[in-house]
Amino acid sequence: MNTQIGDFDAMAFYRALDAERESKHLNWKQLAAQTGVSASTLTRMAQGRRPDADSLAKLSAWAGLNPADYVDRIGVIQSAESLTKVLAYFRADANLTKEAAVALEEMVQAAYNRLKKKN
Repeated sequence: MNTQIGDFDAMAFYRALDAERESKHLNWKQLAAQTGVSASTLTRMAQGRRPDADSLAKLSAWAGLNPADYVDRIGVIQSAESLTKVLAYFRADANLTKEAAVALEEMVQAAYNRLKKKN
């Protein structure tokens, strides 16, 4: 299936949700209880299925994720802009020292430059 403008990347959303769950040291059953989203919905999401609108809203609110960030806007976001945004998150993260944020920035920037598409 080809990606088109406006497609929701359910697996990317699920991976971000999983990262947030892990950062809070929760299992999926605990996440289901905290959000009111059924465990079966979470299982279906792990298999690549999309959540219903209510579940998406609950999970987004719980994790602080913007669903629009997971809608494909092919060519809309320039690579430099996306890298800049990611690096800004590291600088703003209260869990990181300034030195740690700089180290992460350097690693991500090196990996990004190595892996990005060549024009």
